[in-house]
Amino acid sequence: MRSILVSLLLIIVVITMYASITGGETGMHEQLEQSGNKMSDTIERLSP
Repeated sequence: MRSILVSLLLIIVVITMYASITGGETGMHEQLEQSGNKMSDTIERLSP
């Protein structure tokens, strides 16, 4: 019983950490989107 409780708590902690790292204003998803926008702008400014 105790090992099941510890396992559930560990799973909850991992899910919470994943959500906080990837989401939010400073999360990985937002940073990737900003990097993509910067690359797109740089490519658009190149003269052929």
